[in-house]
Amino acid sequence: MCELLVGLGPGVRVVGVVRWLRWLEITVETRPVTPRCANCATVAELKDRARVSHVDLPAFGQPTRLVWHKRRWCCPASFCAVRSWTEIDDEIAPRAQLLTTRAGRWVTAQVGRHGRAVSDVAAELSCDWHTVNNAVIDYGEALLDADVDRIGVVYALSLDETLFVRRGAWRRQLWSTQLVDARCGQLLDVVAGRTADAPARWLAGRDPVWLRRIQWAVMDLSGPYRSTFESMLPDATQVADPFHVVRHATAKLDECRRRVQNETLGHRGRNIDPLYRARRLLTRASERLGDTGETKLQGLLRAGDPHGEVAYAWHAKEAVRFFYDIPNPTIAENYLRELADDLKDPTFPVEVNSLGRTLQRWHDQISAWHRCRATNGPAEAINNLVKRVKRVAFGFRSFRNYRIRSLLYAGRPNWNHLAVTLPR
Repeated sequence: MCELLVGLGPGVRVVGVVRWLRWLEITVETRPVTPRCANCATVAELKDRARVSHVDLPAFGQPTRLVWHKRRWCCPASFCAVRSWTEIDDEIAPRAQLLTTRAGRWVTAQVGRHGRAVSDVAAELSCDWHTVNNAVIDYGEALLDADVDRIGVVYALSLDETLFVRRGAWRRQLWSTQLVDARCGQLLDVVAGRTADAPARWLAGRDPVWLRRIQWAVMDLSGPYRSTFESMLPDATQVADPFHVVRHATAKLDECRRRVQNETLGHRGRNIDPLYRARRLLTRASERLGDTGETKLQGLLRAGDPHGEVAYAWHAKEAVRFFYDIPNPTIAENYLRELADDLKDPTFPVEVNSLGRTLQRWHDQISAWHRCRATNGPAEAINNLVKRVKRVAFGFRSFRNYRIRSLLYAGRPNWNHLAVTLPR
């Protein structure tokens, strides 16, 4: 009956149960089977026993410790090089693990799949934070390695960055790059940094046949990611994310507003300044202003924009937005080319000229959106899941922990493998 309550197999028997103040202690041992020496096949002799304590799942509402009386065997043959060894039973606990096998798998699912805090799970098991975290990383790495089908055929690959950690007295920012299947929104992997090297090394480790199937390479207006795709996926069509293109146009509009504000009034925006009061109306889509909003915006621009520079930048931003409303790809491509040439007119503000140069430099990537309609939206959704993991963990300092936790939560591994997975 005790064996059934504890939940171990027929090869393990319970020899004692003690209720201590902090936890319940269950002592077990394997049923005696005399082994033979792996080197010379001589029948082994029992040398001694060792009490090894493992953290187990709570039993009867109490934290539990499973104490395993492990037998140590020795080879009696004098000519044999093997002197002694300790029995191993992965059903109880893998080698060098402080948690039992079932507890290790359980904490991996709780922290990795359900996004619980390590400290929360450790408190439930009444053990140390590092005990739970080490088990999550060990079992998580084994699970990801065992799930060989997790990364399937990818037709649209997206790269996007997110902040990993701030370090040092000056809060130096360290970034990470997420590689995402832009069609189904699956996190493929996380690499350190936001340069071209790390994602290029990851792609270099993939099967060439897998790489050739990638048709679309989606990114924001990032030079390093563009370099990665040009070197590693030369046959894939690069696509610039529409959100980042429009955001860049809006950023140029805001730069122009702040410059004109300082040139006309000699100080930063204040509540009574017309351009400062118009800052949110300028970023709003024209079709969402309404008659009242448009009248207010025009009045503020007349009062605070004497040379019409901010108005030019606003119309440039709206022209970029209109590009994505054009249904015909050929017409849209010609429109973008003419728009880039027009915005480089020297009579326009310098911010508008800069926007025109950007549109010209990224013309092919921006135009490609009309052919595939792939965006960085799935990658941004993955970033939200990664940030949730960071919030639950109160931040990370170890990139290994950050990567495994992110992949377990957002990488969609096959959790059925966890039932048969053991740490390496």
